[in-house]
Amino acid sequence: MQSPPLSPVPRDRLICQMPKCYTAESCLQYKTHFDAQVKSACQQRHAGNYGLKMSKVVMVGDLYVGKTSLINRFCKNVFDRDYKATIGVDFEIERFEILGMPFNLQIWDTAGQEKFKCIASAYYRGAQVIITAFDLGDIQTLEHTKHWLQDALKENEPDTCFVFLVGTKKDTLSEAECEQTEQDALKFAIEMKAEYWSVSAKTGENVKDFFFRVAALAFEQCMRKELEKNSHNTAQIGAGNLIQLEGNPSENKENDLQHSTNCC
Repeated sequence: MQSPPLSPVPRDRLICQMPKCYTAESCLQYKTHFDAQVKSACQQRHAGNYGLKMSKVVMVGDLYVGKTSLINRFCKNVFDRDYKATIGVDFEIERFEILGMPFNLQIWDTAGQEKFKCIASAYYRGAQVIITAFDLGDIQTLEHTKHWLQDALKENEPDTCFVFLVGTKKDTLSEAECEQTEQDALKFAIEMKAEYWSVSAKTGENVKDFFFRVAALAFEQCMRKELEKNSHNTAQIGAGNLIQLEGNPSENKENDLQHSTNCC
């Protein structure tokens, strides 16, 4: 029995152009367009042969920096003043259509308390994106981001993750205070090889733009890997005759909380 077809992706989750970065100084790769090969494959619907794409995102950082509020603002467009600490881990799945192709982000919200670190670390594995969050009004939480990032990177292969450093609660600072803190944060971001953003879950400032940037970069990376794998599995013989070779079994499939995902 076939599963019922998915409902259309909401119109506010369509991405046709590469979203802009926060500032030119705050990003490692100043990308204004999608990769030409990826764009061509999507236009020709070659990518449709690969099925639904999903990338795993993990958000880490100290207690009270606003990780859950940031996720809830984007996924549910709500801001809850009555804070409840995340116990262990939780996740949301957000659907997009990027260059005409379906794409999902599985966003994992991890607890900031030390006692839950051993639980949360098990869910860092297989991440394509690591978001390290800190409170713009609390410089100590910025200093802790390096340790959170190190913990997350231990569970993943080197150079396989996009890293973002995100300053939250932008609404609580004056413009001058925010600029000063951002200068310090940019130094951290360079050392962490991360792209930097400042956001406010309360007002929604930059939240959608940030997650769209995350989704677009993750999608492009996912597609490039698929195209590369596909080219390796195809051998050309003679005058354009093609033989499709057997591919390797899919690797490292996760079954988190009994949810099977096809992470790229």
